[in-house]
Amino acid sequence: MSLDPWFAIALFLVVNLVAFAAQGIDKVLAVRGARRISERTLLSLGLPLAAPGMWLGMRTFRHKTRKVSFLVLAVLVTLVNLGLLAGFLYGLHTGWLDIKSVP
Repeated sequence: MSLDPWFAIALFLVVNLVAFAAQGIDKVLAVRGARRISERTLLSLGLPLAAPGMWLGMRTFRHKTRKVSFLVLAVLVTLVNLGLLAGFLYGLHTGWLDIKSVP
């Protein structure tokens, strides 16, 4: 399987931006007392290698930083992210996944 490095970088940035923005949007909804984004959705958005965006959004917007049950699940999402990253790096190392050379 071959992967364009620019596509991989763009995809990583987009999923992290979405996870970051979701934290900010949910914070605004919480302040307004409006219908919120579910915790399941917020955590799921962190799964496709977007834990950094999720954590950055939590810290930036000071959102969900004191809710222990959410924090425990966010740590689990981060561990899954690390597993996905390890699998990605293993795929590169074994040749199963190939990054196209940039011309």
